[in-house]
Amino acid sequence: MKAITTLGTAVLFAALGALVPASAQQQKEEPKQEEKQPQQHAQPQQQHAQSQQAKPQSEKAPAQPQQRAQQQTQQKPQAAQQEQHAQQQTQQKQQQAQQHNQQAAQQEQHAQQQNQQKQQQAQQHNQQAAQQEQHAQQQNQQKQQAAQQQQHVQQQNQQAASQQHAQHSPEQQRAQQVAWQGHQSNNWQSDHRTWQQRGGYHGYRIPDNRYNGYFGPNYGFVIYNQPYMVVGGFPRFQYNGFWFSLVDPWPNTWANNWYQTDDVYVVYQDNGYYMYNQRYPGVGIAISVSM
Repeated sequence: MKAITTLGTAVLFAALGALVPASAQQQKEEPKQEEKQPQQHAQPQQQHAQSQQAKPQSEKAPAQPQQRAQQQTQQKPQAAQQEQHAQQQTQQKQQQAQQHNQQAAQQEQHAQQQNQQKQQQAQQHNQQAAQQEQHAQQQNQQKQQAAQQQQHVQQQNQQAASQQHAQHSPEQQRAQQVAWQGHQSNNWQSDHRTWQQRGGYHGYRIPDNRYNGYFGPNYGFVIYNQPYMVVGGFPRFQYNGFWFSLVDPWPNTWANNWYQTDDVYVVYQDNGYYMYNQRYPGVGIAISVSM
């Protein structure tokens, strides 16, 4: 039994000894195969990479979720920048609108100021026109007052002349009557001559301020009420400080006592002085003036 047992054990070890080298050789050969397999496996990967590079970009494999996340992360700042740019544009538009409104308001204010200035100028012009009109009215009133004063002075002169007439003596009245009667014309149309026919007037000129205030159609007087004298056979009378001599004879169509009753007036026309009788208009007698 022991021999059998020993024999069996020897056989077992012999078998095991034969198996161990074989397995070891297989193990040595298997790494070699494994070393070859990676090389074989690497060649398809290289071919696949080359084929991937040869493909167009449109045929590349889709991005992985991580790449998508990275792209989304990169797109967020871009969206923020776009939003900020939009806000800036909105602010610029608002600023431009404000500037436009301010300019419009300034233009409107300027237009209002111009309208106010025009209104003020119009008011000033109206005030000046009113003042000028008021001044003209005052001047007219002053002229009217001056005319009234002149009429008053004339009335006083006439009253004084009437008093003087009352003091005429009968001899003076007869002498004056003879002088006037002797200076009457039988044919006044042929005896009368204008100052132009006489060669022009060369006597004394009454100042304008005196003439405008005391002479003309509105200032009549009676000769008989004025101081009187005869010079060279021609009657002469005084009025308002001036002496007047008749150069022409008086028409025989007038009344014999016209110098005692009729109002006469003195005018300057056609470069000479003439005396008119208000009762007989249109008949001017040439006269000369002296101081």
